[in-house]
Amino acid sequence: MHLSQLKAGGVVVRNHDATRLIPGATLFDLAGEAIRSGRSLLSVIPEGGEAVDLPALAAQGKLDVPLRHPEPARMFLTGTGLTHTGSASARDAMHATEGLSDSMKMFRMGLEGGKPAQGVGVQPEWFYKGTGAQAVAPGDPLTSPAFALDGGEEPEIAGFYIIASDGTPHRVGFSLANEFSDHVTERINYLFLAHSKLRPASFGPELLVGDLPPDIRGTSRILRNGAPIFQAEFLSGEANMSHTIANLEHHHFKYAIFCQPGDLHVHMFGTATLSFAQGVQTEPGDVFEISAPDFGLPLSNPLAAGREDATRPVAVSVL
Repeated sequence: MHLSQLKAGGVVVRNHDATRLIPGATLFDLAGEAIRSGRSLLSVIPEGGEAVDLPALAAQGKLDVPLRHPEPARMFLTGTGLTHTGSASARDAMHATEGLSDSMKMFRMGLEGGKPAQGVGVQPEWFYKGTGAQAVAPGDPLTSPAFALDGGEEPEIAGFYIIASDGTPHRVGFSLANEFSDHVTERINYLFLAHSKLRPASFGPELLVGDLPPDIRGTSRILRNGAPIFQAEFLSGEANMSHTIANLEHHHFKYAIFCQPGDLHVHMFGTATLSFAQGVQTEPGDVFEISAPDFGLPLSNPLAAGREDATRPVAVSVL
């Protein structure tokens, strides 16, 4: 089952070739009801609804990220890196030193301990991207700040989680993600990784409900004036990863601060495919397109440049 959220309200349900609209609904409310009642998400989705043309809705810019918190400050965008076989080569090239770089050391730790036969495996790299204010709908621009040195795509899979009243994370589903980052800033020094990740990200258009396929094969493209300037296969799923999804989830939700009832977490699982690693320099107006058959419609976003902002001094109040 695949689910999409309309910006104006309403959830689109796609089962095989049948696509129907549940008007006025939000996936956040439906998922919350399923968690509270101990029922499956499918069982709380109302029957009926008119047939709709999902590609047409996407082309009209009517689709939102599949799952959004009504309070943006309670939606957290996070992720893990160096989790995919092959993901270390591009990072290692950015941070190369004599001997093994810290990136390669972290990657090897995952290869050796990210898929334990039992128990908890080694913890991965982790990063924070922002709150729901940074979650960009499919088709909307990914805006690179005026101070940024680069704006590049990262084709990934993201998991969506709602925290129940007892603090238990409940996974709602998975979607495509563009974990948009500033790789030039990161390349200066790996300690700038945290800065490079404080950028918007996009998700969707469809949420896959159920288990993540073990072998995901998709395509990442960049279009300039309608023609591709970059195209590469991206692989995901546990067959192509150095960690299990369960291990990545454990090391995120082991922190009590991430288990606050009612919060929504969107956690990205990493990638091994970057146009930046192949020397591509993006420009405003370029369109990022990420697709994989398991996830239905492709995720497409144009690149935009942020306005030059004046320095914002801190206002100090004396009470």
